[in-house]
Amino acid sequence: MLYSAIKAITYKQPIYTALSAVLLLATASSAVAADSNTQATTLQANDYCDSELQSKTPAYKYQSTHQRAMQCMLTQLKEYQRKSMSARQQYFAYKAQAWLTYAIHQDSMNSRSTAGLQAAQFAETILHALKNDTIQDISLHQDIPSNSALMRPDLWATLSALKDSDGITSAPRELAFSEVSLIWAATNQCERGWRESGSHFRMADRWLEQAREAYVNANDSQTNVALQNLIVSYYEQYAPLDTSTDICRGQLLTPIR
Repeated sequence: MLYSAIKAITYKQPIYTALSAVLLLATASSAVAADSNTQATTLQANDYCDSELQSKTPAYKYQSTHQRAMQCMLTQLKEYQRKSMSARQQYFAYKAQAWLTYAIHQDSMNSRSTAGLQAAQFAETILHALKNDTIQDISLHQDIPSNSALMRPDLWATLSALKDSDGITSAPRELAFSEVSLIWAATNQCERGWRESGSHFRMADRWLEQAREAYVNANDSQTNVALQNLIVSYYEQYAPLDTSTDICRGQLLTPIR
């Protein structure tokens, strides 16, 4: 009964394929005259991009050092997205890509919110761990940052259950993109209202549908039943935490197992 209710909530919204392009176009750049003096101090990507930033001219006239550093990090991340890498490396590399896509979007909007800068810092932390082979030290379960909130507990339940069930082996990219989309959507809703969050929630829904399908196809029926039971357990844990007031103050997410 509860599973039927969750499924009805999860799949009630239409899926717009074109929306996925926002995360897939990771090399997109934005011609923005931003406050680069403040932003540039938030990234230490020069550890990996010093020579590139010094030797190459900007792609366009107003491209700041901060923007060039993010583009450089996107290039660096491609190495860890190859199929020869572990599922965990791929997952975090795609997650860092999604964070940078968010940061670039915020930059293009000339946003005064700190969300974009925080996203870039998340990406930098991941890239540093990938470069130093310490990615095992980063938990698969990330708490929701203070500028976002737990909305759509049905989708968060599916995401957490797939992580606990080694779903990143089947769909590292889809799980990474869905997680950042959920955080991005809630931030938008708190800052600008529900009309600004719908597309990103639908995007997260689409990625999770693909991840779940890949998992189901890769496992037997008993394993898939266990996944569904875990989704229900997470939903029961998350549902009371769902914010309906459009106030973002973060959320600690405690793994069930």
